[in-house]
Amino acid sequence: MSRSTKHKKKKGSLWKIPLLLLSLILISGGIYAYTVYSGAKSTVEDKMHREVASIDHGLTEKKRKEQEPLNILLMGVDERDGDQGRSDALMVLSVDPNNNRSQIVSIPRDTRTQMVGDSSQSGNLDKINHAYAFGGTDMAIQTVENFLDVDLDYYVSINMEGLAEMVDAVGGITINNDIDWQGKDGFHYKKGELTMDGDETLGYVRMRYEDPNGDFGRNERQRKVIEGIINKGANVGSINKIGNVMDVLGKNVTTNMDFGTMKDLMVNYRSARENLTTYQMTGTGTKIGGTYYLEVSDQEVRDVHDMISEYNS
Repeated sequence: MSRSTKHKKKKGSLWKIPLLLLSLILISGGIYAYTVYSGAKSTVEDKMHREVASIDHGLTEKKRKEQEPLNILLMGVDERDGDQGRSDALMVLSVDPNNNRSQIVSIPRDTRTQMVGDSSQSGNLDKINHAYAFGGTDMAIQTVENFLDVDLDYYVSINMEGLAEMVDAVGGITINNDIDWQGKDGFHYKKGELTMDGDETLGYVRMRYEDPNGDFGRNERQRKVIEGIINKGANVGSINKIGNVMDVLGKNVTTNMDFGTMKDLMVNYRSARENLTTYQMTGTGTKIGGTYYLEVSDQEVRDVHDMISEYNS
C-alpha cells in the first residue's frame, strides 16, 4: 500500500478491514452485548485480563477517562505447546474519538530493529517479531515503542492457534478463494467457494509462498476468514455456541483491558470507528548472515511516527 492511499476512508462493515486482530476485538465487543448475563465479565476478568509493567496504567486510565486518543498494540502470536512463540502479526491501532477517526499501522514481522526490554538480547538488532520470543508482551511493547517513538496505552494479543478453535466454535466457515493450491496436509484450497474447518482455515491464513502478493495477499486472506467467522457467528442463535466462542476468547486472548475498560471504549470511543484508515510499513528486503530482514528506512519510520502522533495531537 502506498503512502498516497493511507488516508482512503474505509466505509461499510468494519470486518472488511483486512486485519485479523481488530476484527477479533470487534467479535468480542459484539458478543458482549448478548452474553453479559452469562459470564462475559468473568471471562474477561479471570482469563483475558493481564497487566504489564511496560505500560503506565494510571496514565492510560487518565487518558481514557478524559476521552483522549489512545494507541493499542495488536499482536497475533504464533504460540504452541512448549514454545514462547513470536508475534506473527503486529499492528498499532490509534483511536481518536474527538475527530471520529481511527488508524491502523501494520509493522512487517521481519522488520530489523533494536530489541528493548528485560532480556539478554536487549540492545541487539533483530527481527521485530522476535521481541516477543525474547521477553514476552513487555518486550514486544517496549520494542515497538522504541522503534516508532510512540507511547502505547493498551495491548491485545491472540494466539493464532485460537483461530482454528474460533472457526470450529461457529461450525466452520465458507469464503471465496482467489488462489488454487494444495496444502501441506493435502487439503485442496480450490479456487472459488471454499468451506473450511478450523485446521484448514489456519493453513489458509498461514500460507505465504504460493501467494504472488506476499504479505498483502496474506492480509486479504485474513480479512476473508474474519468476514466468514462474523457472518457465520451472526447467525449463531445457540447460547451454547456463544458460550463456546467466549471460551475460545478466554483461552487465546490476553489484554490489559479489563471489562470496564472494554465497555467504556465501546460507548465513548464508538465514533472513532466512523473513519478508519490503514497503512502497511514498507522497506527493502536483505540478507544479513544468511537471515532475511526487512530494512525500513529512517524516513519511513519518521513518517509513520508522524502519522501516529498526528492522531494523538
